[in-house]
Amino acid sequence: DTPLAVCEARDPKGLYKKARAGELRNFTGIDSVYEAPEQPEIRLAGEQLVTKLTAQLLDLLRRRDIIKS
Repeated sequence: DTPLAVCEARDPKGLYKKARAGELRNFTGIDSVYEAPEQPEIRLAGEQLVTKLTAQLLDLLRRRDIIKS
């Protein structure tokens, strides 16, 4: 759940820039609507540091015994 400006700032491949230039069509957040899931298993606040988000995701996976510690 990340604001569009943060997505664009983190875009290492320049896909948002290409989408804004019309080089990519149906790009979520630019010319295609983002539809949030109704009941996500986890919600990560994307304005946080990527390292913190990764830790949150790993914690969930460990609690659910999807990965081991």
